[in-house]
Amino acid sequence: MAHFTSVKEKIAKAYDSMKADFGYKNKMQAPKIQKVIVSVGVGSQKDKKKIELIESRLQKITGQKPAARVAKKSIATFKVREGDLSGYQVTLRGPRMIDFLDRLINVSIPRTKDFRGISRKGVDEMGNYTLGIKEHTIFPETADEDIKDVFGMSVIIVTNVKDTKETLTFLETIGFPFKKA
Repeated sequence: MAHFTSVKEKIAKAYDSMKADFGYKNKMQAPKIQKVIVSVGVGSQKDKKKIELIESRLQKITGQKPAARVAKKSIATFKVREGDLSGYQVTLRGPRMIDFLDRLINVSIPRTKDFRGISRKGVDEMGNYTLGIKEHTIFPETADEDIKDVFGMSVIIVTNVKDTKETLTFLETIGFPFKKA
């Protein structure tokens, strides 16, 4: 049976593999993932069952209760009032973050329909990577349930790296399946 290398082990080895390329003199200069933010918009306020479903499935996927996010100001065009629920967000750190990344990289992303790799364009100038997921059903925790209410989510991986190239190299080192350039 093949040995499965976890994200935690890959992060620990990232310093050694990136030391020559980026001139690290100290282990404290090694790139780290600080937190992972998973967020979902709820859309219409009318369907209360759908909102409860989104909250419960996000809790199953992340292993943590999501925090409700409300609209900061009213926008008449979208029929949104200040204080209305606009979505849910979960901030993962520590072991839950590592477990989520393990499932995301090794199980969920490869289950995506017609998967050919994820885009390299999601890195911003501050070294964070944003990944959009169109269907929450790629996660094994929700695959067996009803498929009529499918929602997308945004996953933001916040790193301590301040360079786009270094961030991409770090994420490749820990196993993110990027498209071939």
